[in-house]
Amino acid sequence: MGKKTVFKRFNEVESFGGMLLFFAAVTALVISNTSLQGWYHNFFSNVHLSFGFGAFSISESIQHWINDGLMVIFFMLVGLEIKRELVVGELSRWSNALLPLMAALGGIVIPAMVYLLVNKGHSQFDQGWAIPTATDIAFSLGVLALLKSRIPTSLKVFLTALAIIDDLGAIIVIAVFYTTGLSWLLVLAACFCITILLLFNRLGIVRFTPYAIVGFILWLCVLGSGIHATLAGIALAFAYPLQDKRNHLHLPSRKVEHYLHPWVAYLILPLFAFANAGVTFSHITQSSLLHPITLGIFAGLFFGKPLGIFLASWLAVKTKIANLPNGVNFNMIYGVALLAGIGFTMSLFVGTLAFPFGGYQLMVKMGVFGASVLSGLMGYWVLRRTTAQNKR
Repeated sequence: MGKKTVFKRFNEVESFGGMLLFFAAVTALVISNTSLQGWYHNFFSNVHLSFGFGAFSISESIQHWINDGLMVIFFMLVGLEIKRELVVGELSRWSNALLPLMAALGGIVIPAMVYLLVNKGHSQFDQGWAIPTATDIAFSLGVLALLKSRIPTSLKVFLTALAIIDDLGAIIVIAVFYTTGLSWLLVLAACFCITILLLFNRLGIVRFTPYAIVGFILWLCVLGSGIHATLAGIALAFAYPLQDKRNHLHLPSRKVEHYLHPWVAYLILPLFAFANAGVTFSHITQSSLLHPITLGIFAGLFFGKPLGIFLASWLAVKTKIANLPNGVNFNMIYGVALLAGIGFTMSLFVGTLAFPFGGYQLMVKMGVFGASVLSGLMGYWVLRRTTAQNKR
């Protein structure tokens, strides 16, 4: 399968997945503001599922299983995509990677600074700095898809590369800043599992079943270690071989990626959105709207994210560190930078890590929703206006 075919398929799945995400989020909002709201919140927060064997057992809420269980598969897919892009994809060539890399760094640093600036004097909320640094690739590509053939393919590739690097940044942030209370025995057990996975790779094993079995044990170890469970998916993805050493035409990693992609885009992410997007409007007050967390996330995503991406891109091009993609101008870069302010899935996910207790999830959701909706609308308007002007 050629590179363009791979990218086209990826883009189509992500775009339609973005529409499903939107539908799932709207459905959750509607249910949360009807007589079914009690059922909704009780089902995801209070209903527990348990599994175990022998003396070992785990009992968690359905929402927890979705966030720490199913989302591991999402992060595994992200890991496979990052690995592919770094080894053989757009990011494997330094000249192609420089602009989205610089843009992604700007889109991480500036929104974090904006959040901390808004929360100056409220140090108890500082742990939320990473929430506005994330980009939802499915939603952003979904909005871009509405413009269809008006947008050059090179711009779609730029946004995809930007979002993938952004995801890598989110993974590093989760690993470094949202790991607490380590159980060193389970950390050592997890390291042993990773060693076995790397040994499988070294031996040229390409069947996914052995990796999946050890990966499941790795997930159990990580789940109880204090390291966030989704990082088990990343470790598994990076250990799984990209290419069969005995047959270079066989690409096992891409095969798994193609299998997982529809499940993640059409089921796992919409389910995550449905379980986490419910906001009861009657709970929204003036104080919650003007809360430092709400304002910090909103300002970081809607103002900081596009500012950081655009400035970093402009500086990279003007200093000749990188070049603009073919057929792309700075107005288009600004439009894409606005779309990158659609944090949604990743921002909500980081929000559950930053504020697991204390009743701040309402503020997180309001900040993320408000900024994501406005970023999507503004990004679409700028890109539509820019492409219309270019056709004249």
